[in-house]
Amino acid sequence: MTLLALGINHRTATVEVREQVAFDPAELDAALGELRSLPEVREAAVLSTCNRTELYCVTEPEGETVVLDWLGRFHGLPVEDLSRCAYHYLDHEAARHLMRVAVGLDSMVLGEPQILGQLKDAYQASREARGLGKELECLFQHTFAVAKQVRTETGIGRNPVSVAYAAVSLASRIFEDFGRARALLIGAGETIELVARHLVEAGVRQLTVANRTRERGEQLAAPLGGQAITLDAIPDALAEADIVISSTAAPLPILGKGMVERALKKRRYRPIFMVDIAVPRDIEPEVGQLADIFLYTVDDLQEVIAENRRHRQVAADQAESLIEHGVGAWLHDRRIRSGGELIHDYRSRAESLRDHSLEQALARLGRGEEPEAVVRRLAHQLTNRLLHGPTVALREAASAERHDLLQAATDLLLDATPDKTR
Repeated sequence: MTLLALGINHRTATVEVREQVAFDPAELDAALGELRSLPEVREAAVLSTCNRTELYCVTEPEGETVVLDWLGRFHGLPVEDLSRCAYHYLDHEAARHLMRVAVGLDSMVLGEPQILGQLKDAYQASREARGLGKELECLFQHTFAVAKQVRTETGIGRNPVSVAYAAVSLASRIFEDFGRARALLIGAGETIELVARHLVEAGVRQLTVANRTRERGEQLAAPLGGQAITLDAIPDALAEADIVISSTAAPLPILGKGMVERALKKRRYRPIFMVDIAVPRDIEPEVGQLADIFLYTVDDLQEVIAENRRHRQVAADQAESLIEHGVGAWLHDRRIRSGGELIHDYRSRAESLRDHSLEQALARLGRGEEPEAVVRRLAHQLTNRLLHGPTVALREAASAERHDLLQAATDLLLDATPDKTR
């Protein structure tokens, strides 16, 4: 059997194609059932995120063609179109790919931690849908252990490399306890939404979103336990805010020096941490001249991000080394499992032949045949039945000049010392 990883991602397919190939969680059980029903597929798991859709399967040799055809049929896409942006890996390369995905080395943002959680969700969903067997179960458990080791030993996820995360990381250097801080976010676009999520994850419990339209602000704030206001309510909210992060598309500044001075006076000059992510700027540069204001711009964040990218690249190089070790350990375990399964199957076959021969011998004894003759016939019959398959295989190997098989048979069958005590 072959381990297969097949899929598309942000590097190989446009967002339009990724949307078409993504799996709705509601259809995952049915999809896994269909995939598992293919004669060539023994086990299957599906990972589907906004940036990738990947199938991990245990298949017959050359199963990638069958799985790709199925993926196209399931989503109603011509397999020719899908094949242009699909990739696949086999056996140890498939295991390596899964481990690289798990630690964020294959992500759009190097080392991002979210993918590991998504992979664990995919594993659990596939397990509940009975898509996993022994092979994939062992692979996923091994992968999670490697991912934990990589994150612990390299710190690959510690240094933020997105503007949103860098802004929150910068704030964490000033505020020891986010739980007591009040945050005011200006704007409601994708960057501010990410900032809001990072702040809440960091412990901020008092969150206000100011936006041109209150409805959009509420859509962002409500799921996070925050409140929404319109832009004209900013002066009052500013006086209560310890953290202000702004990212709008406004052509002119939203926060001027005068407005901020009045807010500082109302709050008795308690400091305010500000980050202006917008281009053009939302906060007048003169605001940074105020003694109790800590103002950072997108350029300041880029310096933080560039430095953190360098740190992450060093960590990524270390991660690659740990992954290679992990792949080697997985291969070793797989070989041991494979040997154990072979031994189990061989013993089961021998026991089946023994039971059949014994049943026939007991029947002869029951008919009154001479016991010694029955025993001799049993021994002769059992020897022939046990050796028939290997004998045929050895003759075929000799005819085909498979000297490697003949040498292996010699080592296995003739060099072992017989155990005469059993």
